[in-house]
Amino acid sequence: MSATTGAVVLQTGGPAISAEAASYLAGGLAALAVGLAALGSGFAERGIGAAAGAIAEDPDMFGRGLILTVLPETLVILTLVTVFVVT
Repeated sequence: MSATTGAVVLQTGGPAISAEAASYLAGGLAALAVGLAALGSGFAERGIGAAAGAIAEDPDMFGRGLILTVLPETLVILTLVTVFVVT
């Protein structure tokens, strides 16, 4: 048995996809990652925003509410940074 190299090769010996196609694929997957992170952040913001009535009634909870509101948005920012570092 021979060892596999991890690259998909056609029967003619060339690579399965070109470097340009791989670049487009990486960009598309990066866009998908950012979109899914933004969608998840939106769902989190929805739940936090629904609980914002407690902040209006108790000013002492403003700091905690602000942190909980900003926390999901940082996930999208970290995803964008990761995309720029990887691609």
